[in-house]
Amino acid sequence: MNTEKTLNPPSGYLTLVVFLLLLGATGFCIVNQSFTGAIIIGLIDFILVLPGLVIVNPNESKVLILFGKYVGTVKQDGFFWVNPLTIKRKVSLKAFNLNGQQLKVNDGVGNPIEIAAVIVWRIKDTAKAMFAVENYLQYVNIQSEAAVRHLANSFPYDNIEDEQARITLSNGADEVSKLLEKELNERLEPAGIEVLEARISHLAYSPEIAHTMLQRQQASAIISARRLIVEGAVGMVDMALQKLSEKNIVELDEERKAAMVSNLLVVLCGDKAVNPVVNTGTLYH
Repeated sequence: MNTEKTLNPPSGYLTLVVFLLLLGATGFCIVNQSFTGAIIIGLIDFILVLPGLVIVNPNESKVLILFGKYVGTVKQDGFFWVNPLTIKRKVSLKAFNLNGQQLKVNDGVGNPIEIAAVIVWRIKDTAKAMFAVENYLQYVNIQSEAAVRHLANSFPYDNIEDEQARITLSNGADEVSKLLEKELNERLEPAGIEVLEARISHLAYSPEIAHTMLQRQQASAIISARRLIVEGAVGMVDMALQKLSEKNIVELDEERKAAMVSNLLVVLCGDKAVNPVVNTGTLYH
């Protein structure tokens, strides 16, 4: 497999001066009717000198091929002269943005979801990009889609069904992005491509189950909130009983304790305001 070889060709300005001098010599020969000399000098000028001049713009490169063999790559911007017989192919070194299309896949627990990613990449090895794959742009698109699908299949959307999941697609954005970037670099390395950044740009349940999953999320949130309220209420009741006992404020038998616990739990766990009631009797009458 070809790997990149960086070339440092000579400046093209001196060659340009030579081209102009030869061009002037050609004109001089024509004026003096030395047509044979004019033809020879003209052929040298336009076949061996002029075709070798090449301009490389910033963040671009020229891949040189001589008779089907890779010669090297000019990555430095400027005006140069190279072997005029080489084929010169421009390869951009700029960063590319790939705004991936929305994909419908199953997450780690089998729920259908919609997912898309934004990927920033650039060519690191021009030789691999030109000769290792047929079309590196198409290669990036296909491999990026495959990586996003594999990532979606590896993790659940959230931890409603898998409470032990440490990483989820919805809550582990940073870790998921790092894993996606790592997998993309592994997939695109054979084409000489480096991924600079990869992030999930769209993530949602598929429309056919979105309403149902929203209800599940709401129910899970309500259950979690109720659990927290009950745990707090039980702690407050226990603290109240301990304080009453420690300070000998009142002596309560088991039945009165049960009644007090019941009343406190109703007040603390209820979702509506409680109306005060004055008890004029006793617990036993």
